[in-house]
Amino acid sequence: MNPTIILSMAGGLGLFLYGMRIMSESIEKVAGARLRGILERLTTNRFMGILVGVFFTAVIQSSSACTVMVVSFVNSGLMTLTQAAGVIFGANIGTTVTALLVSLKLEKAAPVILLVGVLIIMFVKKQKISRWGEVIIGFGVLFMGLATMSGAMSGMKDSPAVLHMFASLRSPILAVLLGTILTAVIQSSSVTVSIMVLLANQGLMSLDIGMFIILGCNIGACTSALLASLNGKKDAKRAAMIHLLFNIIGTIIVYIIFLLAVGTIVDGLSFLACGDAGRVVAFAHISIKVFQVVIMIPFIKQIVTLTYLLVPGDDKKIGYRDSYQLKYIGEKMLLNPATAMVEVIKELDRMGSLADENLNRAMNALITLDREEIDEVYEVEKNIDFLSHAITNYLVKINQTTLPIEDLKSIGALFHVVNDIERIGDHAENIADAAVRREETGVGFSKEAQRELGEMMDMVNTILRFSFEMFVKSTEEHEEDIRNLEEAIDEKEKELQQKHIERLSSNECTPEAGALFSDIVSGLERVADHATNIAFANSYFEPN
Repeated sequence: MNPTIILSMAGGLGLFLYGMRIMSESIEKVAGARLRGILERLTTNRFMGILVGVFFTAVIQSSSACTVMVVSFVNSGLMTLTQAAGVIFGANIGTTVTALLVSLKLEKAAPVILLVGVLIIMFVKKQKISRWGEVIIGFGVLFMGLATMSGAMSGMKDSPAVLHMFASLRSPILAVLLGTILTAVIQSSSVTVSIMVLLANQGLMSLDIGMFIILGCNIGACTSALLASLNGKKDAKRAAMIHLLFNIIGTIIVYIIFLLAVGTIVDGLSFLACGDAGRVVAFAHISIKVFQVVIMIPFIKQIVTLTYLLVPGDDKKIGYRDSYQLKYIGEKMLLNPATAMVEVIKELDRMGSLADENLNRAMNALITLDREEIDEVYEVEKNIDFLSHAITNYLVKINQTTLPIEDLKSIGALFHVVNDIERIGDHAENIADAAVRREETGVGFSKEAQRELGEMMDMVNTILRFSFEMFVKSTEEHEEDIRNLEEAIDEKEKELQQKHIERLSSNECTPEAGALFSDIVSGLERVADHATNIAFANSYFEPN
């Protein structure tokens, strides 16, 4: 074969893959957060999940990206396996859109598409619109690659060696294996099926054998999800296994049908495609996926059950007190920018619960002087410090990736949330220090002082609960409550400090007890300030 043809094919494939990547990543930057929200909220039943999977994958042009995101959601506990199964089924249909677009032969429009994208980036200053320019450029580069490959393939028709190679591929099993290997290497069934569209257009590939290659492409497309799940939890592995089982079982069924009637099926698709060979491949891809989803919808529960047999056992439970472990994020998990922020917020919620629990433990130890409880406060504080460093490092890492625009706007606030939670933990440690001083010096608190501290702690617990709900759920439900509580706690601190001075003046308490009381009251007021910061971290307005 002429080396020029090989270089043209390689260059065209490179452009195609790069265009796909630019387009997919740019769409995730522009609309990733909204698409993620759709995945979170609209997958409550299998049929809605399928529709969401179709829409999501059709938009971002990548079933791999969709299934990897689903694996991340399952790993974070945001989606059940049954919900994941519906989305994965739909993603398998949505991935057929790319080959259909390729079959429409839009290569001649590629320069115009590129020009439009470049003009948008050069002259539009608004970031979101500029990002859409990147999407258009990716689309243009993709079709420039197709044009280059198509031109190279037209020269292959004059090569006896190439014609012999394609003509010799007659075994259906080998065809499935070829499609599986190619797609596993490229990690995109859209790309391999698109190449088949071009081969069919040039008359280089038998349509009958092409049907079996498509089946192999479907299995090879599972590689990305499997890789993403390797270091995830058991349910993440099971989600990836759903994707693999769907394609293996579906491939076996369709393989048998093709063995019996592939010629008749090709003839029928040729009639629908008006004899266009490339469109026959695209229609076949769509038909196979839709057929597989239709016949397997009734068996979603059975497929999910099967994954428990293939991936047995349960994960080790990581509770609030488990030391030095991340529950939702970690260095070993394959990073998915579109779901990274969700994982961080889940981990921050866990860290916040740990700090809240430790604050209450410290306050209890202050009164009871229970040495074991005091020691536990110090141990848990070490865990909070570990989480603070680990989450901060992860935030730095994801800030260097292609995060959605909405996530980029809030990532700076999350650094502050980590710091606020860590400071709440520090205040718990300060109270434990006060308990140690009480134990060593024999300083006592009057019943009145204990009652006042209890009242203030109740207010602090309430504002912490409201604040974390508002932060995690991104709602404004408790906005007024938090503002009012923050002001009330400020007033409570002033009131208790005044009463403390009055008790000192009347010799009702010792200076040592008064100093501890004053420090604790001030610390609780600062905890309320940190809680307010956390509540409004994702808001576009600042608390009063």
